[in-house]
Amino acid sequence: MSMFCYQCQETAGNKGCKVRGVCGKPEKTAVLMDALVEAIKGLAVALKETGDESEAKRQGPFIARALFATITNANFDDDRILELAREALKRRDRVAAGLAGKEKYGTLLTWKASTEEEFLERGYGHGVLATEHEDIRSLRELTVYGLKGIAAYVDHAHVLGYDDPKIYDFFVEALSQVALEEDSDKLTALVLKTGETAVAGMALLDKANTGTYGHPEITEVNIGVGKNPGILISGHDLKDMEELLKQTEGTGVDVYTHGEMLPANYYPAFKKYSHFVGNYGNAWWKQNEEFEAFNGPILMTTNCIIPVKESYKDRIFTTGMTGYPGVKHIPDREEGKEKDFSALISLAKRCSPPREIEKGTIVGGFAHNQVLALADKVVEAVKSGAIKRFVVMAGCDGRFKSRQYYTDVAKALPEDAVILTAGCAKYRYNKLDLGDIGGIPRVLDAGQCNDSYSLAVIALKLKEVFGLDDINKLPLSFDIAWYEQKAVAVLLALLFLGVKGIRLGPTLPAFLSPNVAKVLVEKFDIKPIGEAESDVEMIMQGK
Repeated sequence: MSMFCYQCQETAGNKGCKVRGVCGKPEKTAVLMDALVEAIKGLAVALKETGDESEAKRQGPFIARALFATITNANFDDDRILELAREALKRRDRVAAGLAGKEKYGTLLTWKASTEEEFLERGYGHGVLATEHEDIRSLRELTVYGLKGIAAYVDHAHVLGYDDPKIYDFFVEALSQVALEEDSDKLTALVLKTGETAVAGMALLDKANTGTYGHPEITEVNIGVGKNPGILISGHDLKDMEELLKQTEGTGVDVYTHGEMLPANYYPAFKKYSHFVGNYGNAWWKQNEEFEAFNGPILMTTNCIIPVKESYKDRIFTTGMTGYPGVKHIPDREEGKEKDFSALISLAKRCSPPREIEKGTIVGGFAHNQVLALADKVVEAVKSGAIKRFVVMAGCDGRFKSRQYYTDVAKALPEDAVILTAGCAKYRYNKLDLGDIGGIPRVLDAGQCNDSYSLAVIALKLKEVFGLDDINKLPLSFDIAWYEQKAVAVLLALLFLGVKGIRLGPTLPAFLSPNVAKVLVEKFDIKPIGEAESDVEMIMQGK
């Protein structure tokens, strides 16, 4: 037996990784993650059987963190995966104590493991391929990957003190169904319900981020470097960003964002820090060369870490659910205290300033509050014909050369088309000089991947302004790039909102069986990307 993983877009041959993940995940790590997910399913089944809603709410944050740890490029640390799996079984056993009729759940509520070998044995026997029926497997995994994406968003919100008990209830409901349900119709309905919960999860995080740090503002972000030593922060966690800025103030150390942390530059609360210099580099997959060039410490706050090179291994730190063997980890904050970033600050002072890799500025901050403030201007541009079409090009970036397609689309779109974006997919075109339409930039960056919620809010508001009864009647097309499970959650959210005709690339997910893919095509008109020029022609026709 070997590992099997096909949860990301770059999975081997678009079929599945069987020896080692293309992401760099070793076989043992993948199998331990399967065991962890199995343990979480057992906890969910126990919670569902007890019917104790208050207990489900108490366990919700842990379930979210455990699922979060298994998303692509988040945690490569076997010891921490094992720690979560052991904790999941302890919680399951406490909840299931005294439950009658455990035998009807097979071994979900009774299997035991404590050593790494025992967890590996469970993982090998209860991974993805344990579900033999291809369509049932596809529906189950589609739901699980959506849940993993939602879990990441919910965990970020929880850190800021925002929770939604209904989302935790759904984790329990969905994971118990995934573990036990074999009816394809019920599992299909569960997929769509996952999309509804994805909308709720992104709305929760939007509320947490804006309620804590203010609404993003249109901002010109520096992409050059200063003369001081610096710390580079990547990922998605704005609480980590806040505490790092506080602790570096007055130290002579500058702070730069990388990858998905770029949108931190748009929040009012962070603009008061004069040592917050701007953004350094590009999307996650370029980190090896860019982290070498940065010279100073790097803080990885969520997923997006790739196998670490020896040349900067002594300068990179993980925190939160991120982990990598041999890399220093900043522990979670204690109650009422901040995380301690003193080790990064001390190291930064001994490092050279970042090496300049580019110059200039980029503009972002077009989240829903900011765009709706410009609504009159936008509506007038549409009515006058100055704007013929909005094209949502949100999602993820990745290593595949085929992702050049998104750059080519951005270049080929006519000058009366506006790109709406969120997530690291933006790095394929956000530094192109595409101009503006009557002062409205042709690339409107809403922020991180979770800020795809902003794009949905904008679309729904435009539907209301134009008096339409269907979001699909707007001059709006979707050309989405996906890579990992947060993008799966975004896709399911769009389907729940009734969006049809989405182009999805660079490839359709390997975890969609032919029959499940057929359902999505027939019901939602999901389609693969084609050639850039022909796709642009169809997009501008609303097809």
